[in-house]
Amino acid sequence: MTTLPAAGALHAAWLLLALPSAGAAILLLGGRRTDRWGHLLGCATTLAAFAYGAAAFAVMLGYPAAQRARDLRVFTWFPGIGRLSVDIGILLDPLSICFVLLITGVGSLILIYAIGYMAADTERRRFFGYMNLFIAAMLLLVISDNYVGLYIGWEGVGLASYLLIGFWQFRPAAAVAAKKAFVANRVGDFGLTLAIFLMFANVGSVSFTGVFGAIGTAGRGTVTAIGLLLLLGACGKSAQLPLQSWLLDAMEGPTPVSALIHAATMVTAGVYLIVRSAPIFNLSADARLLVTIVGAATLLFGAIIGCAKDDIKKALAGSTMSQIGYMMLAAGLGPAGYALAIAHLLSHGFFKAGLFLGAGSVKHEMNDEVDMRRFGGLRAVMQVTFVTFGLGYLAIIGVPPLSGYFTKDPIIEACFAKGGVSGALLGTAALIGAGITAFYMTRVMMMTFAGSPRWPDDAHPHETPPVMTSPMVVLAIGSAGAGAFLMLSNRLVGFLRPVVGTPPLAYAIVSPASVGTLALVLAGIGLGWAMYRRGVPAVAPRGSAVTVAARKDLYGDAFNESVLMRPGQWLTRLSVYFDNRGIDGLVNTIAAAMGGGSGRMRRVQTGFVRSYALSMLVGAVLLLGVLLLVRL
Repeated sequence: MTTLPAAGALHAAWLLLALPSAGAAILLLGGRRTDRWGHLLGCATTLAAFAYGAAAFAVMLGYPAAQRARDLRVFTWFPGIGRLSVDIGILLDPLSICFVLLITGVGSLILIYAIGYMAADTERRRFFGYMNLFIAAMLLLVISDNYVGLYIGWEGVGLASYLLIGFWQFRPAAAVAAKKAFVANRVGDFGLTLAIFLMFANVGSVSFTGVFGAIGTAGRGTVTAIGLLLLLGACGKSAQLPLQSWLLDAMEGPTPVSALIHAATMVTAGVYLIVRSAPIFNLSADARLLVTIVGAATLLFGAIIGCAKDDIKKALAGSTMSQIGYMMLAAGLGPAGYALAIAHLLSHGFFKAGLFLGAGSVKHEMNDEVDMRRFGGLRAVMQVTFVTFGLGYLAIIGVPPLSGYFTKDPIIEACFAKGGVSGALLGTAALIGAGITAFYMTRVMMMTFAGSPRWPDDAHPHETPPVMTSPMVVLAIGSAGAGAFLMLSNRLVGFLRPVVGTPPLAYAIVSPASVGTLALVLAGIGLGWAMYRRGVPAVAPRGSAVTVAARKDLYGDAFNESVLMRPGQWLTRLSVYFDNRGIDGLVNTIAAAMGGGSGRMRRVQTGFVRSYALSMLVGAVLLLGVLLLVRL
């Protein structure tokens, strides 16, 4: 694919960054004077960015497929220090424009919803400022034309997520969750940093064009190392094993934050990084294999956790972990799966945002209660929420003809088409994950909306206002139709072909894999309905070892503490000991010797002339004696 200079309307692509950034600056620096209209400004700037993104998309469609990548240099950051030259540039191509539309489109709907959700919060203006900052950073991440610009956006997203997850910092749990997310992501960020260093050291460039054009000259081991380090970065942002534990605790933030992080922005960044770096992964089968293993393991890991959560938001968080696992699995399949990963990512943006906003509506009406054991019967009093949430539920489990059927089933098909033992194992894992997804999402649906009311006495739930339900309706429509729109006639696959290449096979609407998947989905629905049709089981399930482990997040925190935190803590203590006893000890010893020696030498200087005269006499006598001995 040829990258051409930006032309015409695309010259103003910098507006994509300027609009939400300006909104964030005004809201965060404007103070209390912006309280009355700050939320409106936060929505308006994101809507304006979406409008420009839609216009840019329309312009892009007017170009031949091979000429749809347009590059706009904004300014030169490093004009040339040795071989290093870094421009801050904007790349609009089929891949980046998909993310622009998702981030600004779904982000705008979430912000509109937040007007009602955060109406009673005295810090609503600050909240919208942080949300604008988050969107601006995510946009920078996906439209940068080099890895340094991507990294700046990557870190900006990390900062904004810390601020938003800990928005209610007066709650200890929120403050701890924000810190946990920040620290876990730093581990992944270290991998991305090393990958960029390796790129520059081996190809002398950090731009996408420079790296992808010369990466073939690097050694096989170097390419694999870069791929694995990129995967480490992706695991941090996209909450994949082993850096997944922060995602469940991130639910301590306001629900619109959960919707934005889980649907349209942060957790999709890792998938974007892998797909954008396709030319690197295409050269390393080992790196691709590890991506598929991580994705397959995580999709099962998240699904099992989702089965055991009574907190509705944490159950959906486990679902996000699992669905991102499907995307990573697809991305690891190489050209056969890159487009499938993006297709599922886009459809997931609709149904997962809708599910989280529906959960937020329930929480809003249940006095901030999130325990599904205290819900039940809400379908009668929250009908719009019930219908929109239900469409998201059917979409995520892959019931035809909703979105998940068109985007998740082809991933399973592609796994089996890979062939061999690895293809069979990956496909089987994806199949099992689909069945578990149907079970735990049916459990969520039944516990929340079915059965008799189990509400607290002080709860009087009713439907949320139109400012909250309207975005949910739009997202429900997307949940129903986005998958078919993207995948019928391989529309998205053809659109992304200039960026990610041509897949080796065409994806069928009906295939043996889709039939098997649908059978497992129906079995999962049946089991969930049988167990939870009254809202909660008539007999509480026994606490098996699996259930206990799932409620403890499959000991993810314990693993990270043992493997990552404890060794780091020991290394820190050893470094402190070596610094105190070794480096400081040596320095202090030299200082003490000099001080002691100086103190003793100082006593020779008495200040008395007679002492100095006597010293001179003794010295002269000794000198004369030496001279006489020498002559003799």
